[in-house]
Amino acid sequence: MKKLILSFCLLFVVFFCFGQDRDAILKVLHEQQDAWNQADIDGFMQGYWKSDSLVFVGKSAPVYGWQGSYDRYKKSYPDKAAMGQLTFTILQVKVLDADNAFVLGGWHLKREKDEPGGYFTLWFRKINGEWKIVCDHTS
Repeated sequence: MKKLILSFCLLFVVFFCFGQDRDAILKVLHEQQDAWNQADIDGFMQGYWKSDSLVFVGKSAPVYGWQGSYDRYKKSYPDKAAMGQLTFTILQVKVLDADNAFVLGGWHLKREKDEPGGYFTLWFRKINGEWKIVCDHTS
């Protein structure tokens, strides 16, 4: 009986902690979406790990480093019209352990002349107590 109670308590703690992590990750994505929709690339980039080890994989080639990713976004989306209105659809958030999580989702931009969209996979890592994107593969 003690083992059963201990197991139940352990499962409760794990699910509770991972639930908080899931909520924190969703908050990062919500803040990114809000920043994008305000044409605030600086705010949008706060969700990414500010490191030379950040990796962004888009349709052409990998971009390495926070600054390289920032520069790519600024060049590809120079103004509010190019940025449009972003909507994320989160399909899955999997907290893998205390410091790593995987997110699968879709993105959709509504602009005056078109409505591009696609999918993304994100690797989040908890760094200094904050969840940050360390690898982004967007198509």
